[in-house]
Formats: sequence, C-alpha cells, structure tokens
Amino acid sequence: MKVSIGDVVLPGDYCDEIVSVGEKSRVLLGPGLRKEFEKVYMTKAGILRKKNPNTYWVDSHQKRYVPARGENVIGIVTQKAGDVFRVDVGGSCSASLSYLSFEGATKKNRPEVQVGDVVYAKMLVASKDMEPELVCVDSHGKKGRLGVLNEGFVFKCSLNLVRKILSASCPLIESIKNEWPFELAAGMNGRIWVKAKSMRETIAVGNAILGSEYLSEQEIKSMCNNIATILAGHVS
Repeated sequence: MKVSIGDVVLPGDYCDEIVSVGEKSRVLLGPGLRKEFEKVYMTKAGILRKKNPNTYWVDSHQKRYVPARGENVIGIVTQKAGDVFRVDVGGSCSASLSYLSFEGATKKNRPEVQVGDVVYAKMLVASKDMEPELVCVDSHGKKGRLGVLNEGFVFKCSLNLVRKILSASCPLIESIKNEWPFELAAGMNGRIWVKAKSMRETIAVGNAILGSEYLSEQEIKSMCNNIATILAGHVS
C-alpha cells in the first residue's frame, strides 16, 4: 500500500515521495526502510518519519536492535580472540572490535580492554550478509566520547526512547542538568549509560529517563522537579 510521511505503516508498504526526492538530491534511509528496484519499502511496523533535509526512517517501539551503519551503540565485551574483541550489542549476533580501532593503538601500545567492559562505539559495518564491525574512533582517528565507559550504570530501554531523549524537542536532558550534574551516553541499540556524583543520583537519572517514554514535555519537566525535591529531602 502506498503511504506518506506521518502515516502508520506495515511491512510491504511503499512510499513514492521518498523516491521522487531521491531523484533530485541525496536521501538517507534509516531503520525500517529498504530500497528495492525503483521503490522504497517498509520492513517494520510503525510511523514513517522524516528529518530535514532528507532523512527517513520508521519510528517503532521495538527492543530488538538491528545494526545500522554510522550509529553509536553501547556494547559489552564478551570475549577476546586474538586481535579482536567480541562485543554484545543486543543484535542477533555479536560484533567485532579490533584493538587497532582505538585512538593511538598500535601493536606495542594496545588499549586496556577487558572482558566485561562497557564500550561506547560506532557501527562501521552493518549488513545482513556480514558480521557487524565497531570502531572507537571518528573519521579523523580521534576517540571523542567513544571508548571504554568506566564505572557508571547501564540499563536497557526501547529504541524509541533513545531517539526521544536525543531529540532536540525533548526537554528531559536539559531539565535533569538543571538539577544535578551527570554524564550520559545513549546507544541507538537501546542501552543507556549514566554516571552522576553518587549512586542515588545515578539511579534517579535512570528512573527519570525510563519514566519519560510516554510523557509530554510538561509532564517531563514536572517529573524532574519532583525527583529533585525528593533527592534534596534525603540530602538534608
């Protein structure tokens, strides 16, 4: 069935609007979309979204992660095999991470990565026919915010919630920052890492994020104020 931006879609539906835009300029197809021949088909159920200028994806409340190239993810190192680390990213199979995929890494200067470590990495290779591959550097060879995440707390959530809190229109992060400082890394695979000054504040941030999934902007601000009041009461 033919659909438009903003419609509820099902696998097998197609959108001619994306094809017509692609004839004039470059188009990026995100999760839930696949081009076959001259049409763009939906591969999952959800709502067809667009981000200017020409990025399209299907917004769905799934928890199973399907690797997509260029996305930042949070993984857990499960095995060390020679020069490669095996990393669980929540997909159907584990991803590989070379020890040379860290800033400044050489054969003599290997990164300090152990089994069980949490890493924030970028998906370099993501194909249904190939094993996912991760890197902990950007296109300039710099780590930026990527690499091993020390201490902190990791929890799972829906993929939709990650996209929501990273949206410019979502007031959650700014509201929490106004109450107490913290560090946060959000993986597009439905994992979030949080580190605050104390365990109580870390858990409070995590609860605020999980509780915001189905709230409006005003409800999110009110919830953050309530949490801050409760924490202040415990401190005093």
